Amino acid sequence: MLGNILNPYDYPFWVLITVITTVAVAIILRSFRTYVAFVYPNAKYEAIGNPFITESELNKIIEVKNLSEYKEKLKSFKDYNISGDNTYSVQRSLDYHLIQTIEMMRKDNHKKMNEFYNTYLEKIDSYLIKITLKNKLEDKEINDNTINEAILLNTKKFLQKLKDSEKQNIPEILKTFGFNIDVINLVSDEKIDYFLLDTTIDKYFIKKLKDVKVPYKCDKAIKQFVGYILDLANIKNVLRAKQLKLNLDLIKKLYLGEGQEVAPWKFKEISEVESIPQVISSLEGTSYFESLKNASEKYNIKDSTQVLENALDNHFLKLVKNISIQNFVSIGPTIRFLVSKEFEIKNLKIIVKGITENLPSDFIKPLLTLEAN
Repeated sequence: MLGNILNPYDYPFWVLITVITTVAVAIILRSFRTYVAFVYPNAKYEAIGNPFITESELNKIIEVKNLSEYKEKLKSFKDYNISGDNTYSVQRSLDYHLIQTIEMMRKDNHKKMNEFYNTYLEKIDSYLIKITLKNKLEDKEINDNTINEAILLNTKKFLQKLKDSEKQNIPEILKTFGFNIDVINLVSDEKIDYFLLDTTIDKYFIKKLKDVKVPYKCDKAIKQFVGYILDLANIKNVLRAKQLKLNLDLIKKLYLGEGQEVAPWKFKEISEVESIPQVISSLEGTSYFESLKNASEKYNIKDSTQVLENALDNHFLKLVKNISIQNFVSIGPTIRFLVSKEFEIKNLKIIVKGITENLPSDFIKPLLTLEAN
């Protein structure tokens, strides 16, 4: 029978060839459709660029003297049209610009990217969810401004529901809005562990981002991206915990899950050492070590983990750039533009606060996140 199948003069041989050819063409076409879908948006993001994660452009903004000059300087970049007459209103305008950018990206991308953008926006909204949930659990007033700051309509509905309902209804509200059993069980406890609740909510949103459905051949890039998010969050949590001298039991509650480079055993190792310099030494062998080591001298002078966290953020931009290069014909440039835009907004919000408070540029510069050349 095998001889008949492999005999080019018999019918089964050509059936086999046809099947193999059809499958091969289908696989090629599927990949090609993915690449075609990203051609226009990726070219657009490349053309727009992210000037405010580069030192040269940020230096120009830092040196302006007042809010009017700041807004005029931003207007010279065609996609920035910022309004407001005080620090808060300008920062809110910058937040709105980020939302507009993400919505623009959603329209430019294939409809199969909708879930990714929704989940990413949910992750941004998550800090409002944590604040509102904690206030409700502690019988504190929920501010309408907090609800209005939410990006997604679904988040606004959830926060409003929390505000309008009795505390005993919180587990049911969480269930209705899709939260997992881990979060629901924690808010049902008689004595709520807020450390663990905070981490569990973060885990919920990060898992949603990791599991998000994206176009063909994009899954690997998303998982790598989320892996780096987990790494940075875990390392930052340990650094802050060591600075605050938290005990080991509390540090364990801050663990968000296995990342790209920081495995569970590595998190255990950095959690158990005594000091921040030892945490940095324990990260040798990961790509984070060199950045933290280079920032150690500044940390020793300022005794603030902010220096180390900034170094990690700078390195994160480098990692995202690598994802973009490795996946340049698909989702890579989209991820890079999105993350870079977030850091651009963060930088511009820091600068406007510095300008309105008459802070010297030397004080502002170390707080900014920069992409290395």
